[in-house]
Amino acid sequence: MSPSATPAGDAGLPAGLAAKIGRLEALLDSIAARHARVKLASSLAAEDMLLTHAILARGVKIGIFSLNTGRLHAETLGMIERVRERYGYEIEQFHPREDAVDEYVAAHGLNAFYESVELRKRCCEIRKVEPLNRALAGVGAWVTGQRREQSVTRTELHEEEHDAGRNIAKFNPLADWTEAEVWAYLRAFDVSVNPLHARGYPSIGCEPCTRAVRPGEDSRAGRWWWESRDTKECGLHLTGVSAIPVVDASRQAPTATGQN
Repeated sequence: MSPSATPAGDAGLPAGLAAKIGRLEALLDSIAARHARVKLASSLAAEDMLLTHAILARGVKIGIFSLNTGRLHAETLGMIERVRERYGYEIEQFHPREDAVDEYVAAHGLNAFYESVELRKRCCEIRKVEPLNRALAGVGAWVTGQRREQSVTRTELHEEEHDAGRNIAKFNPLADWTEAEVWAYLRAFDVSVNPLHARGYPSIGCEPCTRAVRPGEDSRAGRWWWESRDTKECGLHLTGVSAIPVVDASRQAPTATGQN
């Protein structure tokens, strides 16, 4: 299937969604124009597949990478091939340092993250945060698929932030999107999604740290389910960010050409 920037089929877009998509596309164009190098950090889940399509189908100058922690579901890894087949794009993969993983396992055990929040966060630091830092080295801005609706830890999420820990810009273009809007977009543009979503996994991380959610639970309840709700972040998005006033990107003309 060739990439398409227009809705598939005759149904078109739900009422009101077209304007939101237009604003998303304008924002992505503006991000690419304002920063020399921009990358999308993709978990290969629904929101990031939406952004992947919005970027690749329109040729936006934003690179895409994923963190291959070594403990992902086979279904998640399979999405890399789905992107390759549809868009002819190779998602860049970053792996944890083998020596750091070996040292952790030798000292604490393969699944020590179940034992305490500290050991779980250390595992996340090794398998996710350190590779993310390498992925973002030399980057002017990064993009995520985070949404305010996803969990109690993200209710104050801003569309544009400053990542103080890395001293770069950070964008969350889907911050105000609802789950229903995300899935309406995916259906309208016939975007491939992780098969685990259909099995009750709205949020997907490492296999041993993710379970299906129960009726009535928030979308991230299946992540590190043995922990308190207010500790459920891996550290990727907790480097110290400050909000930046949002400017309507659809009213701004690009001022520079972005490069991957």
